[in-house]
Amino acid sequence: MKYTEGSFKDWGYQVAREEFPDYTLLEEDLKRSGATAPPRSKVLIKDRIADSMFQQLLIRPREYSVLATQNLNGDYLSDAAAAQAGGLGMAPGGNIGDSVALFEATHGSAPGYAGLDKVNPGSLILSGAMMFEYLGWLEVTDLIVEGVRRAIQKGRVTYDLARQMEGATEVKCSEFGHSIANEIREL
Repeated sequence: MKYTEGSFKDWGYQVAREEFPDYTLLEEDLKRSGATAPPRSKVLIKDRIADSMFQQLLIRPREYSVLATQNLNGDYLSDAAAAQAGGLGMAPGGNIGDSVALFEATHGSAPGYAGLDKVNPGSLILSGAMMFEYLGWLEVTDLIVEGVRRAIQKGRVTYDLARQMEGATEVKCSEFGHSIANEIREL
């Protein structure tokens, strides 16, 4: 792991230096400059070992906008990030390449819940919002995100969120989906 993850880190630095030098700043270069924050025009690149990053994601999530990892670390870090926002049922997913993008619910198909009208549709709906953002349809993205936010705020949510929200009412997957759609219509 140290070899492959170290190579991944080295490759990331190489790509930043060679392809995006005007837009990136390495953490070590920031420290050397004596500045405490990067210019707004630059993306600050930090590297952390996995266990340290896990802790920072939980206690200082606002310090990180993007986490670039290999698959295994990305899987558990994204699950931990999802837990910060309510769980896997609220975590959108996207795989974006150079010319193709795919958006999907983070939790996968959840076959154990098939046909039960129980699983939170938020992950899939927010994945759709990510797709619209990728396509540049930001007004649609904003409507979906606001519809989800307002539906949750009303406290009629699926079991995964209801158990974390004081005074919430548990509803079925379809009912929560309809609530989100109704909120979008009202915007």
